Amino acid sequence: MKTESNEQRSERHSPERVAERLVADRKVRAVAQAGSHGTEFQWAGSVPTFVTFERGLLSAHSDARAGVTVERFPFENLEAWRDWDVARAEAPLALLATSRVLYDPTGHYGRIQRTLWNLSASQRAAHRAELLLNAQDALTAARAAHTGAGHGVQEQLLALADAREIALTLLYPALLTWLHLWPEFEIRLPHAWRASAGLRFPKAVYHLESLYAFGGEPEARRVLLATRGLGLVEQERRARAAFQAGYYDGAVRYLRDETARTHREDLQRWLNLTPARREKLGTLMGVTRSPLGPAALNIVQELLEAVREGE
Repeated sequence: MKTESNEQRSERHSPERVAERLVADRKVRAVAQAGSHGTEFQWAGSVPTFVTFERGLLSAHSDARAGVTVERFPFENLEAWRDWDVARAEAPLALLATSRVLYDPTGHYGRIQRTLWNLSASQRAAHRAELLLNAQDALTAARAAHTGAGHGVQEQLLALADAREIALTLLYPALLTWLHLWPEFEIRLPHAWRASAGLRFPKAVYHLESLYAFGGEPEARRVLLATRGLGLVEQERRARAAFQAGYYDGAVRYLRDETARTHREDLQRWLNLTPARREKLGTLMGVTRSPLGPAALNIVQELLEAVREGE
């Protein structure tokens, strides 16, 4: 009985072969490649990523296998998202706008991209206003949940986690609407926002960075060491690739956000954790360096105003 060699297995799961199989699949009605893999900006940590629209899917989901990620969406979305009002409410706009189309027999994917890259100034302003309103609502909810009398350390940490999420998922995309750019969410993100917006909007980028308390190589080294024993094996692997490539702040940003996402329950029961676990999570979150509680939320408010004013 023949066994498959590592070389054959690697070839079978190569991005090129994955793309070929996706295009050949009769259920798949559009394929695009996303992220920096395969572009001039590719680096050691680039993850081959494909976007597909498929018949028979009931909901969107993500598959990751052998180092290749496929973001799958129902075919019905491909038709619906040609309409800007529907797309801005439902679609992963940045993913669609920045991907490279490989297969699009209906032409719908191309039409979606043309819509996103040809928005008028008034459409972009309306989209920015919507993102700012959502950010303000999320900020108000975070203040109500995590500040005030009777709140302790865990609420200060949860406020920091929520502040970062609001800044990253709502305010950074809103900032880029001034430039008619779409955000990327690779591990190198801090380096990307400096390159795309840092010179034009120094106040906004300064507030965004102050939430993460970057510290270059020494802080990245500390944060990487703190991942041990916390179930962050895959995250540590990706962050180490960024560290080795010199993207120190990217590694820190990624691990801070991943820690908040995967260990929120630990943050909620902070006082019941062992001292060793608190120390590791504290290092990952940057509690001795970052603004906590109301201070973190105040920075988000300042960031929101800077984004609104285009500063």
